[in-house]
Amino acid sequence: MVVKNLFMTAMMVAASVGLVNAQTEKKQVVEEGGTGPFKSEVVGDASCPGFTVYRPQNLKEVVAQQGALPVIVYANGACFNNNVEMRLLLSEVASYGYVAAAIGPYDEEDVMAQWRGVLKSAYPETKGEVIMANGEKILPMTAEEKKAQQEQQAKQREEAAKKAKKNKKQQETPQFSTYPKMLLEVLDWLTEQNATQGSEYYHCLALDHVAAMGQSCGGAQVLGVAYDPRIKTCVMLNSGIGDMAMMGTTKENLKNLHTPMFYMIGGPGDIAYVNAQKDYERIADNIPVVMLNSKDGHSGTYYEKHGGNYAKAVVKWLDWQLKGRVGQSALFLDDEYLKMKFPEWQGVRKNF
Repeated sequence: MVVKNLFMTAMMVAASVGLVNAQTEKKQVVEEGGTGPFKSEVVGDASCPGFTVYRPQNLKEVVAQQGALPVIVYANGACFNNNVEMRLLLSEVASYGYVAAAIGPYDEEDVMAQWRGVLKSAYPETKGEVIMANGEKILPMTAEEKKAQQEQQAKQREEAAKKAKKNKKQQETPQFSTYPKMLLEVLDWLTEQNATQGSEYYHCLALDHVAAMGQSCGGAQVLGVAYDPRIKTCVMLNSGIGDMAMMGTTKENLKNLHTPMFYMIGGPGDIAYVNAQKDYERIADNIPVVMLNSKDGHSGTYYEKHGGNYAKAVVKWLDWQLKGRVGQSALFLDDEYLKMKFPEWQGVRKNF
């Protein structure tokens, strides 16, 4: 019995630090696996339960054809422990030959149900209409709906205040359930799996080609770990730190940047717009940085088919930065090309 208990304890410890070989436990295919040359899948792994992996199907076959694949570590909007809202974009990116590990356990929630509420409550006024990937048209809240929402929020705040007053010793619930170093932890796990014979990822990952990507609050988490030398580029989606302090990150973290930076922002209607402009101005003169602005607001195009135009821009940036495909740089370096591809977008760049 003692020997059995010791064995079980050892197994639990090994699993907690990612020493157990990757074990696909659950998986699904989103939007027929994306539009890229390698159909993608969403994977829940028993040895890494706090994360979700987006990767090409038949991974070993793809690697045999293309060589080891670049890696993306991703942090969610609102620093949520759930990546369903970005499922369309991440699945699309994976179909172009990337392995993306996103914070948050595997979840089969309905992507459209997630986005319906987000878009309804934060309707991007700069867009003429909002149509989701399933063809559903989202309309802005009516005056009655806004009033009902405000009343409900006021009631929730009142109830929370009463509860706190009733139990003064009650500890305040942490605002976030994730933290920046989770991006490095999952990168450590992928590194172990890449080196472990028998793992699904054995010799499949190009760990010298790693991107850190985050949306909104997730971008603050990216800045919090951007010092890590393994990270070769950062993608900031509807995000900027500005003069804020979030997730332990401030404008001081911009001094730790050492890789090319890409900011994809939703224009003046994006709550991250002002902060992103400040970041752009403050980033040192030795760091290449591109900022593109659309009129999509803070929700980008992530709810559109295959992640919409934001996914297209992300793939082009990653292809350029991680795969060395210089032809993909036109969107970021050529104003005429940008105007031709996305007429409503505006772009700036420096240090190239």
